[in-house]
Amino acid sequence: MTTEIDPTALAIFIFFFALVTVMGFVAARWRKPETLAHIDEWGLGGRKFGTWITWFLVGGDFYTAYTVIAVPALVYTVGAYGFFALPYTIVVYPFVFMVMPVLWKRAKDNGYVTAADVVHGQYGSRALELAIALTGVIATMPYIALQLVGMTAVFKSLGLHGELPLAIAFIILALYTYSAGLRAPALIAFVKDIMIYIVVIAAIALIPIKLGGYANVFAAADADFQAKGAGSLLLGGNQYVAYATLALGSALAAFMYPHTLTGIFASSSGNTIRKNAILLPAYTLLLGLLALLGYMGHAAHLKLDSANDVVPVLFQTLFPSWFAGFAFAAIAIGALVPAAVMSIGAANLFTRNFWKAYVNPGVTDEGEYKVAKITSLIVKIGALLVIILLPTQFALDLQLLGGIWILQTLPALVFGLYSNWFKAPGLLAGWIVGFFGGTYLVWLNGLKPLQAMSLGGAPFTVYIGILALIANIVIAVVVNLVVPARAVART
Repeated sequence: MTTEIDPTALAIFIFFFALVTVMGFVAARWRKPETLAHIDEWGLGGRKFGTWITWFLVGGDFYTAYTVIAVPALVYTVGAYGFFALPYTIVVYPFVFMVMPVLWKRAKDNGYVTAADVVHGQYGSRALELAIALTGVIATMPYIALQLVGMTAVFKSLGLHGELPLAIAFIILALYTYSAGLRAPALIAFVKDIMIYIVVIAAIALIPIKLGGYANVFAAADADFQAKGAGSLLLGGNQYVAYATLALGSALAAFMYPHTLTGIFASSSGNTIRKNAILLPAYTLLLGLLALLGYMGHAAHLKLDSANDVVPVLFQTLFPSWFAGFAFAAIAIGALVPAAVMSIGAANLFTRNFWKAYVNPGVTDEGEYKVAKITSLIVKIGALLVIILLPTQFALDLQLLGGIWILQTLPALVFGLYSNWFKAPGLLAGWIVGFFGGTYLVWLNGLKPLQAMSLGGAPFTVYIGILALIANIVIAVVVNLVVPARAVART
């Protein structure tokens, strides 16, 4: 479907994009410290973000542009199964409430900047630290690339084709992130989240009226699913276990990513994190409303090149040009905030756990700051090249693997917060089995994250991330029991 440029929509889009660009550069002077030349200041905002800033920042990098595009697209394609994102964003917050304040205190007391710092401090193992850092970086890269997928869908609806608009947007993002560090996405997140809320509330209030009400929306979606013989308004068959394990695995993985942990480490106190665990479920409501747009796409009888186009085309078809431009700007800005935080999280990992650990152990605070800034640029360029040079499906498949990979960092990062029983050799062996075993299973399943199984003759499918995590923990326990016994025997 070829889209012509709509001058009104494009003008509104450019206005809001320019607004957040200015805010990004102004952020360098927002709550300005004595110096930005310290990784704590550039990469963590001085660890001074209070409840509201943290709420917008964590919400901004947890609910991304790709979420706005992909969740409705999945619901449009498969129906109820696509709603697994809802329970996972409910399950995750008790985990955040209990675990993240403890992790924040460990990081704050010891000056840790990354998850790998925490792991090295707990176990004293460079090999385990490297495994955690590598996992964080490689799981983040396709995640950034998927923000570009979201932006590409928006540019396509605006009539802007080719790689140039995407490159310009990311050059702007790279420059103000380089200048202001974490303060830039934190400040922009205020505008982004308010815009997204306006867009979603308008959509769920007005689109059903245009389409004959919610009853007609659900009836149209159900008719389409039955006609094509795939998808359903209700879960069925062997989807229940897959749905539950996808939700649980995604919840456990969500705050293992470098970008979400960056938001946690930047908080001013453990209490700030607890308050956010109470307040952030408001975004879950938002996500549920967003998901319904997938069903509305059926009722609107949209002609789509890809399911990823369902949200942009809905706004383009059913709203005036000025509001479509506003909605497109909200989605595009929704890519900038998480992409910035992701690149900063990856840069912090490289600086602390590669550069300082192996290249220049005596690097100064200012030296760390400079390395992190340059690395954040390289990370963004790498993500841009993935989208430009490789098929979009490559980034999608890598992201499916990314969730499984990052889940394998949980035992090393979380268990040590509560117990000294686990040792580095066991956790490293568990990580190896979980990481490579999970990858192998995904490969065997045609790059799909689900494994078919049978129990008592009853078939079901399970999220591979959960299987890999169970194997990870079992191996860690076994090795932990065996290695000390052998060591004692040798002595």
